[in-house]
Amino acid sequence: MNQQKVVYVLDDDGDARISLASVVQSLGYPAVEFESAESFLEQFDPGLRGCVVADVRMGGISGVDLVHRLQDKDLNLPVVVVTGYADVRLAVRAMQAGATTFLEKVGRPGEIAEAIQQAMEQEETRFHLISERDGYRSRIESLSTDERDVLLRVLEGKPNKVIKKELDIGLRTAELRRANVMRKMGARSLAELVRMTLVAGVSPSEEMQASSSSNSDSIVS
Repeated sequence: MNQQKVVYVLDDDGDARISLASVVQSLGYPAVEFESAESFLEQFDPGLRGCVVADVRMGGISGVDLVHRLQDKDLNLPVVVVTGYADVRLAVRAMQAGATTFLEKVGRPGEIAEAIQQAMEQEETRFHLISERDGYRSRIESLSTDERDVLLRVLEGKPNKVIKKELDIGLRTAELRRANVMRKMGARSLAELVRMTLVAGVSPSEEMQASSSSNSDSIVS
């Protein structure tokens, strides 16, 4: 079942909030209003989906700071910033920080509606990418330490004979661990395995360096 998406309207101007909320509701989305970014961050449920429409200049946390904070929390909430003419530079900063777009407050309702629809489409794309990434990360976490050692070497293009030598294990053991990696990851080919790890954000070179450092520390201790 698809989760209902919500549009969070943030503006310290009550009339502006009501106007924005009416545009949101005309699109068929629930509008949840907040007079400040602080109150939004305090009450927001990370499990909910949707987007944010926020005034770029509010008392306290600005629209620019809000974009940064949502990114720091790794929240999948596209932000549309709304600005007055004098705040265009601030709105540009918000976009550089990751906001979807910005609109001037004198803009037409149709432009705001279009921006919200685009933000929702972006959220849908991000949601599926994040779900896919988290799924692959969970599969990687299910691997044993020995299987991860093999995975990293497979990603570097090393054949079983080289893996056997580097890990000081038997060839049959190397083959078995490689087979276990493919099975647990649900990969039907090496290309698919590589794609899964890339989506999950695994960097073989960085992981190998971390593994080497950990082994060196354990030897020293």
